[in-house]
Amino acid sequence: MPPNTTASTGPQPGKSGRKKGRKGRLFVLVLVLALVGGVAYGGYWSVSTVRASLPQTKGSITLDGLSGPVDVKRDGYGIPQIYASSDADLFMAQGYVQAQDRFYEMDVRRHMTSGRLSEMFGKGQVKNDEFLRTMGWDRVAKKEYDTKLSAATKSYLQAYAKGVNAYLAGKDGKDLSLEYAALGLTNDYKPEKWTPVDSVSWLKAMAWDLRGNMQDEIDRALMTSRLGPKQIKDLYPDYPYSRNKAIVQEGQYDELTGTFQQSGTSTGTSTSTGTSTGTSGTGTSGTGTSTGASTGTSTGTGTASTASSASSTGTALQSQLTGLYSALDDLPTAVGVNGQGIGSNSWVVSGTHTITGKPLLANDPHLQASLPSVWYQMGLHCRAVSSTCQYDVTGYTFAGMPGVVIGHNQNIAWGMTNSGVDVSDLYLEKFSGDGYLYDDKVVPFTTREETIKVAGGDSKKIVVRETNNGPLLSDRDDELVKVGKKATVGTSAPDRGDGYGIALRWTALQPGTTMDAVFALDKASDWTSFRAAAAKFDVPSQNLVYADDKNHIGYTLPGKIPTRAAGDDGSIPAPGWDPKYRWTGYIAQDALPYEYDPARGYIVTANQAVVDPDKYPYTLTTDWGYGTRSQRITDLIESKIKGGGKISTDDMRQMQLDNSSEIAKLLVPKLLKLDVKDKDVRQAQDLLEGWDYTQDADSAAAAYFNAVWRNIVKLAFGNKLPKELRVKGQCLWVDPVNTTGPVDAPEKVRECGQRDADQAQPDGGDRWFEVVRNLMDDENSDWWKTPANGNRPKADNRDQLFVRAMIDARWELTAKLGKDIDTWSWGRLHRLFLKNQTLGTDGPSILKYVLNRGPWKLGGGEGTVNATGWNAAGGYGVVWVPSMRMVVNLGDLDKSKWISLTGASGHAFSAHYTDQTDKWADGELLPWSFSDKAVDKSTSDTLVLKP
Repeated sequence: MPPNTTASTGPQPGKSGRKKGRKGRLFVLVLVLALVGGVAYGGYWSVSTVRASLPQTKGSITLDGLSGPVDVKRDGYGIPQIYASSDADLFMAQGYVQAQDRFYEMDVRRHMTSGRLSEMFGKGQVKNDEFLRTMGWDRVAKKEYDTKLSAATKSYLQAYAKGVNAYLAGKDGKDLSLEYAALGLTNDYKPEKWTPVDSVSWLKAMAWDLRGNMQDEIDRALMTSRLGPKQIKDLYPDYPYSRNKAIVQEGQYDELTGTFQQSGTSTGTSTSTGTSTGTSGTGTSGTGTSTGASTGTSTGTGTASTASSASSTGTALQSQLTGLYSALDDLPTAVGVNGQGIGSNSWVVSGTHTITGKPLLANDPHLQASLPSVWYQMGLHCRAVSSTCQYDVTGYTFAGMPGVVIGHNQNIAWGMTNSGVDVSDLYLEKFSGDGYLYDDKVVPFTTREETIKVAGGDSKKIVVRETNNGPLLSDRDDELVKVGKKATVGTSAPDRGDGYGIALRWTALQPGTTMDAVFALDKASDWTSFRAAAAKFDVPSQNLVYADDKNHIGYTLPGKIPTRAAGDDGSIPAPGWDPKYRWTGYIAQDALPYEYDPARGYIVTANQAVVDPDKYPYTLTTDWGYGTRSQRITDLIESKIKGGGKISTDDMRQMQLDNSSEIAKLLVPKLLKLDVKDKDVRQAQDLLEGWDYTQDADSAAAAYFNAVWRNIVKLAFGNKLPKELRVKGQCLWVDPVNTTGPVDAPEKVRECGQRDADQAQPDGGDRWFEVVRNLMDDENSDWWKTPANGNRPKADNRDQLFVRAMIDARWELTAKLGKDIDTWSWGRLHRLFLKNQTLGTDGPSILKYVLNRGPWKLGGGEGTVNATGWNAAGGYGVVWVPSMRMVVNLGDLDKSKWISLTGASGHAFSAHYTDQTDKWADGELLPWSFSDKAVDKSTSDTLVLKP
């Protein structure tokens, strides 16, 4: 185990300040823009100019292309409910209304998905555009639109685009959004017309952020520079199936029919293997054994054999992936950071266990906090449902895309959580001249030339190269090219020649039918039509939870999920030159796990394992979440229904807000038994006495425990990880890589972390809960050893390291919160800042002030149902959040509840910019009107769109 000194802490949260009102921000903005505009352009901006982009919400507007009038009814929070008499009018109106509130967000999204950010923001985005052009999301989206989507879906996309363009007609930048007015000071950018492909492309961005275990593939490979196979295995422990239940608990795969069957037992156990395409073979994967599939089924989330394979590729893989990570890290996120801790909650309870006698369904997807929120609440209603107007649906939409993604219609409700299944692989590629090696032959690259236009600068041309596995991501990073020429690999690899590249194979780079699935879900009326709709939802693969008004509940795992050859579990980058590492097919839809009306009367999904490997032959992933949240939700449900108890809508809401820390329940009893000599540290230790493990915002005990936890994982694991995984600014004196001999023989070298605070390791999520749990009984493990640092003592065993962590935590919080522990609170550390994702992060300070909001002091935390995530390597600030919360009451849809992180509007001076955030932070939900009567009662503004 490499000895390291204690690291400095990561980046600190920003300063807290009193939230300013809209009027104050507006005055400052107008003053500054007046000065800038007056000096630079000879004109002055007025308050009316700044407010010009706020939408008209009353009266009437004439829109060419409508076949009849459309009513847009907004409630007191600006949430629109649209009423039309044809599908075309409904989706045209959706496009118009979303553009009213969110066009700037939509425009940025389409420029991101098409690799054209430089057209808006200049040369600083060229590298990102190069990477995005290499992946070619918009090209895939166009193929999808041209060759895969149904005629009906295309007509809806066309109608939506027509509505967006009707809003754009006759408007210049300042009429659309404040951000365009700001961009106009340095840039002559003008928005162009919306296209149907712009909407489809957004699905690729969503799939990218929910792509599965690519980050774990990179991390495991990078670890090989400092850690051996056994140590890497320690850090990726097996999933605890016996303690944290899988989603699907009834049924199993039937070998004879090749389908998943909920009832009955398996009709036989085969020793042969096969994929959906008929490939056969045998073998084991990691620590699990094959049970009838090509790849076997791993019981863990990373294996020793994986680590050994990673080690064999040595410096080549390690160094190339460092560069790849750097490129990935710079990409703007679409819906959230992609990491081990992030996830979502969704669960459904049958009427047997509810007060209403009908199902209740809850959902809260956990995504990176953004302003405006990624979600846009909306209702789409046909005045009379018929063959020409088929929709009566409400829920959460994506601005820029027609339809409702999560919500309910008149018959069913559905929620989603990320399944985490492995649908992407990285491949090492051996270059040879103008081609690459595959099966001992040189195959020419597939190439295309792309031109990147740059605002305020010259255009840049790039050449995109692809192998039979996918685009060469390594072409987009100069460091990767240099490293590839010097890389070393195992003896079985081909001669390096000019070096190795890294290609990406990913299901989302193939045209699919997810857009068809959205519309099919919106009008599904029962379990059969819901499953048929879900089968079209190929990328990203999601856990779909279901309930209907006939008192049925269900779960299904859709998605295009690849099968791999024996011995390849997809957990590390594979040699692209070897045909045996090619994907062998895809799991058939009727072979994917599902559950319908289980006997227990509820279903919980929270990114845990989908199914027990003993019941399923295919490897879905080696990197599940570890089930901490899912098991806590299960326990809460069981405690409510015990003895015949019934669950209410408000009970579901309160479950969403559960702040209990599962890792605290394991560690606090140990921490309280430790003999701490320093009286100030003992004073902090006493905070844990009698603590109920609840991480409320005002809890001093939660603040101290989380500081102790952060220091435990830093001392035990973080300081032993390679620099590529550690947080930027954390510098350590360490042994040089690949040295041997006595510990004191080589001179130490200073290495500084390279990752942003929200992506560094150890992040402290529930994988690390499991790592520590598994090591608790091994009190003398090398992991518990850490050197002294200044007057801080060294540790040679578990208890000594815990004492050291308690000391470090005490003085860390003293520095952050003051010496008086009576003033400590978790919320002072754990704060949420909402930032506009473009000018609010990289713009001038005045624009950041105008566009951003916060902070909010939050409860909750890592591995907690109320998942206000933070990264233990980087600090305590909130990294991701429940991006929305909803509870659907199938007994009375008008008694359903919902809320979003921010508000309906993307306009900084709209009353609806962040008007839901305070209530969201307090755990409140808003009324969710659905029936005509309820909507009319809640309507504040009505706008009529006329043909």
